[in-house]
Amino acid sequence: MSEPETSTVDVNGYPTRVWRKGSGPRLGFLAGFGGLPRWVPFLDELAKSRTLIVPSLPGFPGGDRGHSALDTHLDWLLAVRELLAKSGLEGADLAGSSVGASMAAEMAALWPASVRRLALIAPFGLFDEADPPTDPWAQRADALPGLMCADPEIWKALKEVPEGANSVEWPIEQTRASEAAARIFWPLGNTKLEKRLKLIQAPTLLIWGEQDRIMPRSYADRFTQGIAGRTETAVIAGAGHLAELDRPAEVAAAIVRWTD
Repeated sequence: MSEPETSTVDVNGYPTRVWRKGSGPRLGFLAGFGGLPRWVPFLDELAKSRTLIVPSLPGFPGGDRGHSALDTHLDWLLAVRELLAKSGLEGADLAGSSVGASMAAEMAALWPASVRRLALIAPFGLFDEADPPTDPWAQRADALPGLMCADPEIWKALKEVPEGANSVEWPIEQTRASEAAARIFWPLGNTKLEKRLKLIQAPTLLIWGEQDRIMPRSYADRFTQGIAGRTETAVIAGAGHLAELDRPAEVAAAIVRWTD
């Protein structure tokens, strides 16, 4: 894998990493639970036919300590809106996974002109008491790999300290990513997003890993029923919650097809 171009933008006084690679129509991607501490094969797949722009959410890997300035859900929405605008994603296609997918859905709901087409991989934001999601913040650290990916070794490799990295800072950054997600979604990942789904006009693709152990498949139907615009659902065999890590080529192909 070749390295992407890396730049930073300022969000609330904190530098935030933006990766960019490829050519073609612009496509933004907001990472899922745990963020992206390193470039992954899924991103290369998207960059084959798109100008892929990957801004880090505040507090996630590459997002410094920007989450510390965000106290309310509205703070988060405004920060992500600013991040996308500064990253050159105004009016582009937007994809996201897990916690990032929830933020992508919010952008399409509240600023409809800012998103052309939308692709959401097992988004957070809803809660059904009769079929609750698994709370990732309530799990032991050794249980997370099997909850995030169908193949736990993929998650372990993503989080492994790379050669040359500061071995003290690395685990702090990974813990900070979990803390940042908790500031948005705790408890139970419920942001009352269902109240805003009717505002989403962008054609929306919902992607679910067949082996998702975090977000019940029934939530795909809830999103489909709530979103005003056209929707389609793709179920990815052999994939867990972060389907893009388990099956990078299949998930990327579904997103590229949807945004053609």
